[in-house]
Amino acid sequence: MDIDKRTRELAARLTYIRDIFGPRENASVAMLRTRLEEFLGQAPALGMRELSRQVARLEELFALLEGKLENELTPMDRVRIVRHAQRISLTDILENVYDNYTEIGGQDEWSIDPGMLIARATIARRMGRKTVHQSVMVVGQEKGHGQEFRNAGSIKPWGNANALYYMRVAETENIPIHSYVFTPGAFPVEDYPGAAQQIAKNLYHMAGLKVPIISVFSEGGSGGAEAIALADRRLMLSHGYYSVISPEGAAAIEGGLRDRATPELIERCATALRITAADNLELGFIDRVIQEPALGARPEHFDFFRQLRREVIRATDEVVHAAEGLGPLRGMAIRRQASTGDPQDIFVRWSLGQKARLKLVDQRHEKFRDLSRTACRDNRSLGTRVFSALEGLVWAANSTLRHDLLARHKRRLLRLLEAFEAELRALRQGVGGPLQRLLGLDSSQRRMEIPPEALERLTNLSCPEEGACRLEDSWVYKSPKSREDRTLTCPNTPTHGCLDLWAPDLFGEFAGVCSHCGHHFPLEFQWYLYNVFGFAQAFEFNRELESGNPLAYEGFDLKLEEAKRQTGLGSSCLTFETHIEGLAITVAMLVNPFRGGTVGAAEGEKIIRAAERAMLKRTPLIFYSHGTAGIRIQEGTCGVIQMPRVTMAVRRYIEAGGLYLVLYDTNSYAGPVASFLGCSPYQFAVRSSNIGFAGPGVIRETTGTEVPPKYHRAFSALSRGHIQGIWDRRDIRKNLHQALLTMGGKNLYYR
Repeated sequence: MDIDKRTRELAARLTYIRDIFGPRENASVAMLRTRLEEFLGQAPALGMRELSRQVARLEELFALLEGKLENELTPMDRVRIVRHAQRISLTDILENVYDNYTEIGGQDEWSIDPGMLIARATIARRMGRKTVHQSVMVVGQEKGHGQEFRNAGSIKPWGNANALYYMRVAETENIPIHSYVFTPGAFPVEDYPGAAQQIAKNLYHMAGLKVPIISVFSEGGSGGAEAIALADRRLMLSHGYYSVISPEGAAAIEGGLRDRATPELIERCATALRITAADNLELGFIDRVIQEPALGARPEHFDFFRQLRREVIRATDEVVHAAEGLGPLRGMAIRRQASTGDPQDIFVRWSLGQKARLKLVDQRHEKFRDLSRTACRDNRSLGTRVFSALEGLVWAANSTLRHDLLARHKRRLLRLLEAFEAELRALRQGVGGPLQRLLGLDSSQRRMEIPPEALERLTNLSCPEEGACRLEDSWVYKSPKSREDRTLTCPNTPTHGCLDLWAPDLFGEFAGVCSHCGHHFPLEFQWYLYNVFGFAQAFEFNRELESGNPLAYEGFDLKLEEAKRQTGLGSSCLTFETHIEGLAITVAMLVNPFRGGTVGAAEGEKIIRAAERAMLKRTPLIFYSHGTAGIRIQEGTCGVIQMPRVTMAVRRYIEAGGLYLVLYDTNSYAGPVASFLGCSPYQFAVRSSNIGFAGPGVIRETTGTEVPPKYHRAFSALSRGHIQGIWDRRDIRKNLHQALLTMGGKNLYYR
């Protein structure tokens, strides 16, 4: 019976190996198959002793050749390993790494996602002869071992919302969070709360959680991974991958058509994207690699679970030590335990004091701020860099003196004067009123003697400032389409009966808006740049930061140079300072003509610096998306890491009291919407824009379902609460000015 069991295990190991290497011919795999077939053919004629000897020899051969095959793995082989049904799952980790756990979740079908597992677990630590059970909150994608209802770990919005809820519970209870990333990507649905919006919320709130967060990557697919992976320590299994997109998705984009994504192209993309654990460690996006057994960890590899337990304990200890500051002996032991010690021998209490919790958040911000800073081209001269640093110091001193010191006393004095005036008015009404009526000087009768023009101003709708409500009758910039002598038909003609429009009128005076139904025809980003933001009088900064090719992706340098030549820009992001009706603002703009408005290291760095500049100068930060296709795939993880990086910078700006307002236009999808755009408390859209986590084509390819024609339109986004309003293109400047007067935080001192 033991021989039969061992034989079946060998057959399962061979099947697993053949699944990993696919149709590719391999001499070692062929040898294993041949030897196993020979043994099975001879087994009926062999005695029990010889059977046992032959099985033992086969097991030794399997172990030897598995070690040899380990060194032949390609990046795509590693992708197949993490997707295999025999791969360890989160339930296996809970059973073998933690001492006890209770799975928790939602209460109904809309708050439970079978792909998201959440558990309250404990780890036993020794303190001399005493055993201490330390609590942790475990969250992660559960792929299981082939269960279809888990949806392969592709999480829906309510699954991520549930994870965030219990991470905030962990913060309340002051216990660490251990997150395990086992996802090919989030499920692209816009049902409330919406995939993009929920990931943005997760990133925003995780950036400020005041407890240690440890993430372990097995399969990290783009925004779905980032939803639970903004952590103080990021560990990665040696056979895992972490990428902006799956190799198949990258090959489909590179090939242009899905049927042209050949196995060779997929293999090439997997290598070019640098998705492996070794690659991500070299690039600095993970802190350590956890070594797995040959050809990947499976549920029977108990030694691996012991190693994983040691690593997550060690990582949690390191985070606590960095924030809390332990005794010198324990600090030295923690630093040495990587190579010599067992973290079980060193006791560290994982609950943090108040000061340590604040320090932890600052350290997390600095950690992500430093990631990928060198992945873009900085063409500034040494003198320019020195001048920028000095300018920042001057502005910091000016803001501190003007707003933090003088303005504070000024506001305090104004409050005292207001209170004194209010008391005088109350005294006048209480004592002076009867005396005035006795003398025939009733103030109520005098108040009625208001000039008619003043009364009209008080009772009619007001304009915030002279000229602010005036409709523009001419535009500084007119689209080149206005010079075309032709007529255009509005797409709403069949339903709204719109008349044909002459191009010079439509793209000139009408600003690309149908005069019958209000449909917005696409316009160049320059129209907004000059007519809305007054770029002719603006000051552009960080123009010297340009998109690069940090992964040396084949052929991408030529594509970048072509985009720079056609647009005259160095990246898809413009950052500048300007004024709207006399109010100073800082603007970041994503430009669609440059590589589809995709975001990479240069764009992320420019947006972060814009947020820091706005915080320094106490100005509102306006983000206008002329359209974005998401994260730039050719930059791999250098691109996807911009999601948490920029979100953290925006969060710091908002918490400092700034106004962060986002305006969407044309087509805005994927990573930016699921992070630094979607986290804004004030989001608006230009009419006829499309907003979502993934476009219709991507949803069709990943889920096999067709979405309704208007699934991503601005009105749908408004109905599900993604945005707060829809603006007409001709009213954007007026609406922005109104927003500046009515929205925002405490640092907007222009009010």
